Amino acid sequence: MSSKKRSARARQREEFLASLDGTSMDDVFSHEERRRDRMDERREAALRHKACDSKQRYGSRAQAEGAIAACAEYGMTGLRCYRCTYCHGWHLTSHATTEQR
Repeated sequence: MSSKKRSARARQREEFLASLDGTSMDDVFSHEERRRDRMDERREAALRHKACDSKQRYGSRAQAEGAIAACAEYGMTGLRCYRCTYCHGWHLTSHATTEQR
C-alpha cells in the first residue's frame, strides 16, 4: 500500500515518470488508445465472421425457407431463417432466438 505522505507520493511519481524513459503520458495514452482500437477491430471482425461470413447466405426469405424445406426432407427439423444485420441477406439457424449484437 502506498504512503499518504506528500513527499512519498512525490517520490513515487518521480520514479514512475523516470521509468517512462522520456515517453510522455500523452504518448502512453495515445498508444493505449491505438491498442484498444486495434482490439475493437479484431473483435468486430471475429463477430462478423461468426455471425455472417462463415454461413450460407440466401438472397431472399423465400430462398431461405426453401432451404429449410429441403433440409426437412432429410430429417433436419427446427430450422428457421433470419435477416443478417451485416450483409442484409438471410441465414438459417437452429436456435430458438438469435441475438444480433
